[in-house]
Amino acid sequence: MIKNFLYSQKVAPYVFVLPFVIVFAVFWVYPLLSSFEMSFQKISLGQEASWVGLDNYTKLMGDGIFLKAVINSAVYMVLTLVILIPFPMLFAVLINNKFMWGREFFKSSFFFPALTSVVVAGTIFRLMFGEMEGSLINSILGWFGIEPVKFLKGQVTGFIALLALAAWRWTGVNMLYFLSGLKNIPDEYYEAASIDGASAFQKFRMITMPLLKPTTIYVVTISIYAGLAMFIESMMLWNGNNSPKNIGLTIVGYLYRQGIEKNNLGYAAAVGIVLLAITMLINLTQLAFSGLFKKEDR
Repeated sequence: MIKNFLYSQKVAPYVFVLPFVIVFAVFWVYPLLSSFEMSFQKISLGQEASWVGLDNYTKLMGDGIFLKAVINSAVYMVLTLVILIPFPMLFAVLINNKFMWGREFFKSSFFFPALTSVVVAGTIFRLMFGEMEGSLINSILGWFGIEPVKFLKGQVTGFIALLALAAWRWTGVNMLYFLSGLKNIPDEYYEAASIDGASAFQKFRMITMPLLKPTTIYVVTISIYAGLAMFIESMMLWNGNNSPKNIGLTIVGYLYRQGIEKNNLGYAAAVGIVLLAITMLINLTQLAFSGLFKKEDR
């Protein structure tokens, strides 16, 4: 009886899916529901939780530091999209060209930074962008007669350092995503375009970009999440979660500050729920504009 049940073609799919469902429920659904419940409470370690209703969310809306963190995360997300979508796509197209030499070398070179610990990378970039004359970036600027810059003490220069770190770490990863998408485009399309006299730019615009759309949507989606959820890079670059005038504070950094540093777990849970709502809203909007939810004509 049990053997027949397990070997049933109707039951088998559910058996194979069950491990994922259990893991998803335990490590995603349950924590999410718990966080949602906590966001309506005042919770501190060692004290009994008490219900406060919408007080945490009301306080968030008037919290200037939280709004600063939201703006920082939003700006970082937008700028990383500007850098980490077109350039990796361009590099992927160049490396995928059949006349390109040293493909494997360039693939490895671009991907290698992603294997480096973000803690190590953040520390290195903090030293590179240090305010001392002997730091790497200031040494280079000194060759052109430019005075040392305190990169990590200014809003604009601080973001330059953050974006440099992001570009160094993630360009290779996104490039590999685009390379995998390019492998699914038949060469016959390009050969037909060449016969018709299409230029390289026309092939890229009329063939490559439209057929890379699914890959592009995926890369944009994960990049939006990564941009809004960035935290460790900022923490390592400023050697802590307290950058000057909160120029490097992110939403996750503010969550960490409230939940871990200040032991205000209910308020931190509200920050997390708002972050989830913002991420879902932006991603669902861009997926809708990309036409992902439209039904194909048959």
